[in-house]
Amino acid sequence: MTKLSLRTAPAVLAAAAIVAAPATLTAASANAAPAAATAPRSAAATASGLAGAATAAVASPGSFPHYSADGWKARPEQYDGMDIERDVPITMADGVRLLADVQRPTQRGRVVPGRFPVLVQQTPYVKTALALPPINWALVKRGYVIVTVDVRGTGGSGGKWNIWGPPEHSDGKTVVEWAASEERPWSDGRVGLFGISYGGINQLFTASQQPKGLKAIAPAVPMGDLYRDLVGKGGRGYLELAPAYLAVVSMLGILPNTNLLKDPATALKNIQEHWDAAGKNLEMVPEMLQGGDRAYDSAWYRERSPLTYVDKIKVPTLLMGGAFDAFQRGTPMLYQRLSANGTPVQFVNGPWSHIVAAIPAAGVSLPGIINEPPGVKLGELQLRWFDHYVRGVPDPALERRDKQVTYYENGANQWRTAGQWPPVDVTYQKAHLSGQASRGRPGALVIGGGAQPSGKPDTVPWNLFSGLCSRSTFQWALFGGEFGNGPIKIPCVTDNRYNDLHGLTYDLPVRDRPLRLAGPVNAHFTVSTRSRDSQLTVRLEDVAPDGSAVQLTAGWLSLSMRRLDQGRSVVRNGMIVQPWHPYTKASQQAMPKDTPVSVDVEIFPASWSIKPGHKLRLAVQTGDFPHLFPPFPQLKDSLGGDIKLWHDPRNPSWIALPTRPS
Repeated sequence: MTKLSLRTAPAVLAAAAIVAAPATLTAASANAAPAAATAPRSAAATASGLAGAATAAVASPGSFPHYSADGWKARPEQYDGMDIERDVPITMADGVRLLADVQRPTQRGRVVPGRFPVLVQQTPYVKTALALPPINWALVKRGYVIVTVDVRGTGGSGGKWNIWGPPEHSDGKTVVEWAASEERPWSDGRVGLFGISYGGINQLFTASQQPKGLKAIAPAVPMGDLYRDLVGKGGRGYLELAPAYLAVVSMLGILPNTNLLKDPATALKNIQEHWDAAGKNLEMVPEMLQGGDRAYDSAWYRERSPLTYVDKIKVPTLLMGGAFDAFQRGTPMLYQRLSANGTPVQFVNGPWSHIVAAIPAAGVSLPGIINEPPGVKLGELQLRWFDHYVRGVPDPALERRDKQVTYYENGANQWRTAGQWPPVDVTYQKAHLSGQASRGRPGALVIGGGAQPSGKPDTVPWNLFSGLCSRSTFQWALFGGEFGNGPIKIPCVTDNRYNDLHGLTYDLPVRDRPLRLAGPVNAHFTVSTRSRDSQLTVRLEDVAPDGSAVQLTAGWLSLSMRRLDQGRSVVRNGMIVQPWHPYTKASQQAMPKDTPVSVDVEIFPASWSIKPGHKLRLAVQTGDFPHLFPPFPQLKDSLGGDIKLWHDPRNPSWIALPTRPS
């Protein structure tokens, strides 16, 4: 075995230092876990309620209408505890061995004999820790076996982590078929998949392989498009999280694992492989910064994007997303494709950020820290889904197509149901930019029949560091600032008004009835600049009478990446409402100097009701730091890149708003 390379060490250790504390807590929790038999009384009490906590982006949410309106209740526990068999090897087609923990129900301290339906989760975050959440206890005590696997190149498994690469896709198929095999004395051959974030994403890859025995999946907060949802939004690098994320997964892979004492030679060999892969994976960060291939969309990203494979998924799918999630764009797209294909699918979209959605999906309840909207227990949703589609329990109400979508309407503080997303009654309307805007002085948004743009071009000042005091900083660090009994009312978390001073704003007063929005938004602007490049950051905000501005959603575009693929863009009511940009190296083109050109900025979907007396605000800036940072070639071309925003009859600018009847 080769020695740990000094060449890769600085990159791995320096990046890992960013996330050392959280990772240490994870490892400590894993080591503190009981190796098994019967759950402690406190754990059993937590699990028995299938606790599903979640925090609303606004206070006092209305009751959850679906999964509870028909009187469904979680069935009682059948068993009183759980046994965990650690480090069970599963051999892949190329000989690489993955390690799994197998959790089985116990009664009075003894493993219950017989065959059970099996639920599989795949993780890069150390399987030992992933066996602990209350959702696992709750499902096992209701008659499921759970198999938790360290994906290739992570935890105790062999091989090299390839960041959602194709080997991991085929690994998932092998794992499911292993779990479904009659050779497993505890398996009845029926398998479901569950998991959060990474564990939600690789469910989609696995299901697309159509493994034998797979009956249903339940991905929580999964992405759809690796480049557009995560790495290169608007054609710029997601550097707030990407380096730290690569580092934390790499670091977890080189920590000693539970297999070390059982098979030290193999464990040390695996750690060496993980170390070597970590150095190579972390090279992606400087490559992006330098404007290399990873800074642009390519086949490498597409083969790691669930939307590339979603049409091959045929099993019933429960998608759980969040309005302020890291994947607020991609999860609805996955639902749309599955629904269009006739796949049984439900989409639940709550008022959550990534972490706050992940916690309830794991069945964790943290009273006073994270509070669930009334009636919402994501753990119960998963139990009901698997009972029907894996165990075969009759549940006609679960199959109703008129309630495929359950989403939270922020502002109105109510859950809604619909037969599709966006809801069928959404109509897109143009809201034209008009008047004159300057720093601290809003221009106007004009909507309705006969509305016309007017005014001379306004100047959006170049500021690479705008965005620091905005919801973006918190949302894209994977949490949205939702804590306690409601959001903490502090600037930069739930109030963008100070950040708005770094650019221009345009306001639309809401007068007699609420302005209801549901769906993606497009900003169609006419812009010019003296630079070869610059960035547009476009935010929609709800401005209260006291001047506070809550960010609903946002979108981004590097002007050099403005080329539009008309064939893949979504058109409604005669206008592009969801633009699609190639973001490839070949599609890049410099801006013509001081010449107005049309651009379309994809603004991620929102669901919001803006009250009378409030204003809908369009805020425009030229940065979103630290969330996004341009590759150095783009940065060089953007220096001093003030943007003129035109809005006269010859050079109109408008946004396409997905409005609903009030």
